[in-house]
Amino acid sequence: MSDIIYLLPDAVANQIAAGEVVQRPASAVKELLENAIDSGADKIQLIIKEAGKALIQVIDNGCGMSFTDARMCFERHATSKIRKAEDLFAIRTMGFRGEAMASIAAIAQVELKTRRQEDELGTQICIEGSVITSQEPCATAAGTSICIKNLFYNTPARRNFLKGNSIETRHIIDEFQRVALAYPQVFFTMHHDGQEVFHLPAATLKQRIVHLFGNNYNQKLVPVQEDTSIIKLEGFVGKPEFARKTRGEQFFFVNNRFIRDNYLNHAVSSAFEELLQDDSFPLYVLFISIDPSKIDINVHPTKTEIKYQDEKAIYAIIRSAVKRSLGQYNITPSLDFNQETGFDQMISHKPFDQIIPPAISFNPDFNPFSAEVKTATDKSFIRNSVERRKPDFVQNWDTLYAITQGKIAEQQEIDTQQREISVDNRQLSKSSERQLFQIHNRFILSQIKSGFMLIDQQAAHERILYERFLIQLENHTGVSQQTLFPQSITLSTSDFELLQSLLNDVRALGFDIREFGKNTVVVEGIPAELTKASENEMLEKLLEGFKNNQSALKLSKHDNLARTLAKNAAVNSGTRFSLEEMNQLIDQLFACQMPNVSLSGKPVIITYTLEELFQKFDR
Repeated sequence: MSDIIYLLPDAVANQIAAGEVVQRPASAVKELLENAIDSGADKIQLIIKEAGKALIQVIDNGCGMSFTDARMCFERHATSKIRKAEDLFAIRTMGFRGEAMASIAAIAQVELKTRRQEDELGTQICIEGSVITSQEPCATAAGTSICIKNLFYNTPARRNFLKGNSIETRHIIDEFQRVALAYPQVFFTMHHDGQEVFHLPAATLKQRIVHLFGNNYNQKLVPVQEDTSIIKLEGFVGKPEFARKTRGEQFFFVNNRFIRDNYLNHAVSSAFEELLQDDSFPLYVLFISIDPSKIDINVHPTKTEIKYQDEKAIYAIIRSAVKRSLGQYNITPSLDFNQETGFDQMISHKPFDQIIPPAISFNPDFNPFSAEVKTATDKSFIRNSVERRKPDFVQNWDTLYAITQGKIAEQQEIDTQQREISVDNRQLSKSSERQLFQIHNRFILSQIKSGFMLIDQQAAHERILYERFLIQLENHTGVSQQTLFPQSITLSTSDFELLQSLLNDVRALGFDIREFGKNTVVVEGIPAELTKASENEMLEKLLEGFKNNQSALKLSKHDNLARTLAKNAAVNSGTRFSLEEMNQLIDQLFACQMPNVSLSGKPVIITYTLEELFQKFDR
């Protein structure tokens, strides 16, 4: 039998390895930004076109590279960060494997310009599919500029797996925000299709958070700080009242490297125990500084997972530090009477037996409502003279009040009788159709020929609205209710990008929204069905629910929007219905295409037959 094991050609091996490092344009952005940070740059520019599919360019003012280093950086496993295996446990830089540039060069057209501060001329290198097409000296600014064009141009199958531009742009924004948060002392800018998305001057961490996510975050943050022999913890958590329905702004950094860790996330969540609802998630931006020898970051291709030597201790430190910060910054201020010297001047220091209580004289027989005014005090002539000066209608106000009250009571009794007659007539007319009862303000019981049925009123309303919104999205027939005063709402950059991609569909549902400056929209009308929340809260819930469904359920855009809006607009469990409202709900439910199934796949209607009831009573 002939040999069957062969070495793969370099081009094929490079493309396979590139798939582990560069999964989408955001992966390339992450690698380039981290290289710029490692170069010591304090000014970094990111430029993208068509969500990074056409162009990704990162420009920095870092140390630059020599002619030889510029060529070597595209070789696989070529790196300046480590020399031996032991260096893996002393890493302070972002990159260390030497795979990023080689992987990017294997699946894109790359142009590199770089120059060191001490050199007069720089180096320009052009590569296509791991093949160097040119390398020559050039005039360029100190630092490095890397331009990636036509990502995945030679692997069309992988390019076809990329999502739409709005989704890929949000992934790039996520990677950009993580690096920008980790290094607030660095000046960052980001441009997309010629428009500036971020302009982040060097600042403190809190200022950087506010610049990234909006001015309203300035009031949401609670500082966290703890310094132990195991780790140093610092950063911010959000106040409980600003928790969101999705895991939005949750960031853990270990030695300034963004990581994902469900175990540490649980430590923060447990600190918010009894402060948040089960379906709410707190905001946090936390930095852990730890000895690199006590962690292993070489466990995942994207370097977003870390193993710790003492994981339980780190969990306990994070939980207690966050809990203590919440206690310190969310308590009601109290007066310190030991320091309020003004009280000393107000309080008498005489012995108790020398304190003389004040004498108060009063008339126990005085009755201000008596028809006959008594003159029991020496100053009675004043009261009598004042009453003599009053006009008759003021002196006889009590009589007028009694007459008025009598007429009001008589009219109220007439109105009540008419209302009861009207209700009885309405109930009689409806009872001929169906008999309805509301149970615990959650379920509607309706008698049917074979027995009775129970309807979950919230699930039923969600189903009705969901199918109604789907029709509105298809036909653009949403009805808008104009607001009295237009509301200006500022969103985070990623939420603004998401809203822009959904704007036509959101308008089809009845939202009257227009853009108003950077990351800001003006809401002038909302769907007529939405009456439970403010414009700001409803729009935020719509975007949060859309993102949550998108990551968990993989729904189509229309299905996701209709589902999210229906859940937010439906009546809550515990809402009391009138007989007319119950009848209307049932009529609308049975007009739906799928009245029996809720949006979560559970039953909306449960039917009990008379036979089942007889069996319960052993008949």
